[in-house]
Amino acid sequence: MGHKCFISFKTEDAYYKKEIQKWSEKDKVDMIDKSLNTPIDSDDEDYIMRKIREDYLADSTVTIVLIGVHSSEYLGKEEQKYIKRELQASLYNGVNNTRNGVLGVVLPPMYNSIYKGSEICSVCGSSHNIVAINDWTTIREFSANYYLDDKHKCYYTEEDRYCVLVKWDDFKLKPNFYIDKAFDKRTDSIAQKVKVYPK
Repeated sequence: MGHKCFISFKTEDAYYKKEIQKWSEKDKVDMIDKSLNTPIDSDDEDYIMRKIREDYLADSTVTIVLIGVHSSEYLGKEEQKYIKRELQASLYNGVNNTRNGVLGVVLPPMYNSIYKGSEICSVCGSSHNIVAINDWTTIREFSANYYLDDKHKCYYTEEDRYCVLVKWDDFKLKPNFYIDKAFDKRTDSIAQKVKVYPK
């Protein structure tokens, strides 16, 4: 049985959300779509978020975050209020809400902004891949849970991260693999370090 997935996205990236939903319809991806497909008819932000939490996020297990050119923290609090709160609700673990696994899917226009190649580390002398997950590329709720462990080390492993990150082209080839990977993070020890409301 598929994981119940909520897709968090900016309106400008709706094409990619619809593609994932088509895969689900064609059984390419084993998921139960819990996404919000039509806007909630209200101007009350608190009501909108309460409805999203109750009707869409409450029984979902994986949140797929589409990371596009309109997804950065620096575009402003007002511009990002819904995706920030969706991710906060996804990360919260408490009464009537269990924490979701979080899968960040980097959309093609963001590849060069996030994937910076590799370089030789001045600390350990090894080659490390440079991945720029920060306020210029995504919202803080994602970046704060991508780099979770000791900030004094020269590189991070998968065990140091709660959020899973994948390029769109790789996600298209193996969507179930990456959704499962995000789902499994919920029970990893790193889940105890999740930051729900990062400063």
